[in-house]
Amino acid sequence: MDVLACIKRVPETGAKITLTDDQQAIDTTNLGFTMSPHEECAIEEAVQLAEDGDGTATVLTLGPDEAAEQLRTGIAMNADEAVLLETDGAEWSPIPTAAEIADAVRDAEEDGAFDLLLFGNESADMANHQVGVRVANDLDRPCITGIKDLTAEDGRVVAKREVAGGAEVYELDTPAVCTVKEGLNEPRYPSMRSRMQARKQSVDRRSPGRDPSGGLEKVRLEAPEEDEGAAEILGEGADPATIDAVIDLLRDDVGVL
Repeated sequence: MDVLACIKRVPETGAKITLTDDQQAIDTTNLGFTMSPHEECAIEEAVQLAEDGDGTATVLTLGPDEAAEQLRTGIAMNADEAVLLETDGAEWSPIPTAAEIADAVRDAEEDGAFDLLLFGNESADMANHQVGVRVANDLDRPCITGIKDLTAEDGRVVAKREVAGGAEVYELDTPAVCTVKEGLNEPRYPSMRSRMQARKQSVDRRSPGRDPSGGLEKVRLEAPEEDEGAAEILGEGADPATIDAVIDLLRDDVGVL
């Protein structure tokens, strides 16, 4: 089975986000980058399916030259090939992003179509939940989202989505598209040796042929207000006054007594 995992270069999860003065972009001067946990699971699943089905696993991203770093992480996780749809670094909205990825998939069909396209359920920065679905619609392929269990054999994919009290089970004919969530599998951690080997492997770089404009128009970015919550010291040690203060807090403020 030939599988394509699509990822996105995003700021480190949990990092403090600072905006540029014009509120049009994130100040990346002191910011690290990664991919979302959903997409790490997508790469791992692509590699496992390719190994089990005597196929190939390819990792693809649309982004700046620096996004090759995340592609090489995918190669270090045992992906066979990497494709960079290289941009100038400007943020693309979901509509042109999906259209460009769909075009890349069509180009790849000259050498044989991908049996399965895997996306993270949503990116860790914008969380639009759109790209995978839009690619499936553009390519006229069946799509299921929010997957946390996936098996494939004999030209069919069985995907499970968790719901309250159980799971929904879907059977899709390939070629198909799935968006996956963290917990689908346990992604392998690339060793230092595999990372060094990945640095030597070439990345297929292509220039997008579409205009990134269209869809929603960004007016400005706003960082959420920081909560500078103050700490109140009730006392020290086992002093009776401290114990009484803790009991009053639990009874009157927290309501657990």
